[in-house]
Amino acid sequence: MNVTHILIDDSNPLHRELPIYRSGQVSSVRLSDSSYRAYAALELSAHDLAALFHYGVIEAFNALRFISESGKGLDSWDEAFLPSGQIPAMLRIIGDFIETLSRNEPERILLGWHDVPEEAGISPDGAPLGIAYWREIDPAKSVEFLVRLREFAEEAARDGYDLEFIL
Repeated sequence: MNVTHILIDDSNPLHRELPIYRSGQVSSVRLSDSSYRAYAALELSAHDLAALFHYGVIEAFNALRFISESGKGLDSWDEAFLPSGQIPAMLRIIGDFIETLSRNEPERILLGWHDVPEEAGISPDGAPLGIAYWREIDPAKSVEFLVRLREFAEEAARDGYDLEFIL
């Protein structure tokens, strides 16, 4: 099978329309509020979200007690809440990753693929075409995001907020 490799480019509007292109958000909320209200939000770029999964940050966060719709904790394509009492443990996890990632080199990661997507069609020799979607992950950029996430979480904890993750 012939495979087309696509390196996701955040500045390409066509790439931002792909289903594999995902971003997210972390918000400060109060689980005790009678109605939903986000008090502040931190955007997770597509790069940051991919890096959180690739480096195992999301998996490490799942040692914490998240409340989620799926019941699986913090998971892809899900919404999950972290009670404020769990934020100090999350901050320790973030600190460990900041220290570790600062020693990593940039790398390319495979986000997903289609064996025979409709868009790819058939090659000139009649063989089906596949598409592999890749993303370049910059550990320095990931560390910058984790520092912002740590600051956001510290502020939320200081003000008595819980965190909502929308991945």
